[in-house]
Parts: sequence; structure tokens; C-alpha cells
Amino acid sequence: MTKLSPPQLGALCATAAVLFFSINDVAIKFLSGGYALHQVVLIRSLIGLAIILTVIAPMTNGWAIARTKRLKMHMLRGLCVVAANMTFFLGLAAMPLADAVAIFFICPLIITVFSVVFLKETVGPRRWAAIAVGLIGVVIMMRPGTTAFQLASLLPVAAAFCYAAVHVLARRLGGTESAATMAFYIQIMFISVCIVMGLAVGDGKFGNQTDPSLMFLLRAWSWPLAADYPVFIVIGIGVAIAGFLISQAYRVTEASFVAPFEYLALPLSVVWGMVIFGEFPDGWDYVGMTLILGSGLFTAWREMQTKPITLQRPLRR
Repeated sequence: MTKLSPPQLGALCATAAVLFFSINDVAIKFLSGGYALHQVVLIRSLIGLAIILTVIAPMTNGWAIARTKRLKMHMLRGLCVVAANMTFFLGLAAMPLADAVAIFFICPLIITVFSVVFLKETVGPRRWAAIAVGLIGVVIMMRPGTTAFQLASLLPVAAAFCYAAVHVLARRLGGTESAATMAFYIQIMFISVCIVMGLAVGDGKFGNQTDPSLMFLLRAWSWPLAADYPVFIVIGIGVAIAGFLISQAYRVTEASFVAPFEYLALPLSVVWGMVIFGEFPDGWDYVGMTLILGSGLFTAWREMQTKPITLQRPLRR
């Protein structure tokens, strides 16, 4: 069997991760009408941690995945992941799935910028132009200054900045930390933050809200319905696998190469929105999505045309 090169492995891991994350988004939006966000994420993370410890850990370093000399960096990255997820999921509660995902896709553009600023990677003028086109697409999706604009659309933007920081930190950690270790500490941070949130507002004392996002954030905890158990299990397993795969993708190759593959979530979100939630984007939505998607695909193509992806030094496990 032919061994995959770092770019091939990064692309494969990113593509598979996007599929799992997309399913997770659908499930979270489905659950947002009946449960508190931090309760959903806590259950998801407990299941995800169990998968990491019983399936992923034995395939990698066993219990050694918990060993690290860079705990503070893991905690910082974990907090960024928590912030990215929470703000994005709150946006999902109030917005059509495809709109939230499309606006969130300012994120790969930010990752490319961050890769230049923090990782000293090189981006040429054509890729900067592609980034500008993508930003125009995001503005079209948000439509600031019109009646179509809603404050909830700022939540995916906030999520995008947090998520970009996550992957820059993943590249910093990638030389010494395994993908399993990074995925493990992300779940630990999710569990810690959700327990604190549950203790603070889980009784529903602030739950009398009319805004869908605030209601999702502050709703009282309740025992899950038996019919929802499969949904919780799916998102728990999916997020564990996806977290491992996306950490691996950004660990083995350049952030600016991997980021555009995450655009695959955009057409997936349109399909899920139509089939599951009956959400149909309008003409301007499609214009914005086309610009965003085209920008990402051009960025990936240009990256491969201008320079070969450099092989990473051997990674310690």
C-alpha cells in the first residue's frame, strides 16, 4: 500500500472531518429547540472523551496521550475551540443552517492571514485577491444595513476568528504533540466549561428569553428524551473522530493548504438545510456562497500551482 504524503494525508483527514462536523451541526440545530447548549455539548463531550480513551488512544499512544509538557498551550487552544463551537451553535439556533455555515467560512480566509502573520507562511497577490473575493461573499451573505441583516449573523463571525486561532495553535503544537493528545485536551476543556456553565445557569433562572440564541444558551437543563439518545450518541462519536482528524490534518501540513478543504461543508449545509429543515437559500445567498466557495477553491489550486507543499519533519508521538 502506497504511503500518503503529508499533503495527501492532510487533505484526506480534513475532508473526513468536515463530513463529521457537518453531521454534528445538523444534530445540534435539531436539539437546539429542547435543550440548553452547555448540556448538549457536555453530553457530546463525555461521549467523545469515552471514544478517545477506548478507541483512539489504544490505536496511538494509549494513556500516554494525556502526557504533555505544554498544558497551558492545550488549555488555550481548548478554550478557543469551546468559544468557536459555542458562538457558532448559538448562531445555528437563530439562523438557517446554510447561512450560518457560509458566514462562518470567513474562517479559512482568516486562517490564511494568520498563517502569514504567525506561521510565516507565504501568500501571493492572487491568493490575497481570492481572500478579498471571499470577504465580499461573506458581506453579501450578511447584508449589513438591510432588513435581512440580523445580529445573530455576527456569532458565526466570532466563531470564525476563534476557530482560526485554534488551527494556528494546532500548527504550533503539531511538532511535539500528537493529534490524539490535542483531541483529548479539547474534550477536557469542553467538559470543564460546560460543568461551570451548568452550575451557573443550568437551573434556568435566566431562561425566560425570546431570542432563540439566548434561549438556547440559558435554558434549564432537562433529562433527554429517549428518542434523542441516538442523536446524542451520533454527535458524541462524530465529534471525537472529527476532532482527531482535523487536528491531524493541520498537524501534518500547512494551514493555508488544509483550510480550503473545509469549504466542503458549505454545499453539505445547503443540502442538509433543504432536506432536513426545509430551508431554501435565496438568490443573494447563492451569489455569496458562490464567491466564498470559489475563493476557497482558487486558494487551494493556487497553493498547489505556486509551490510544492513542504514535508514536515518526523513528528514525535
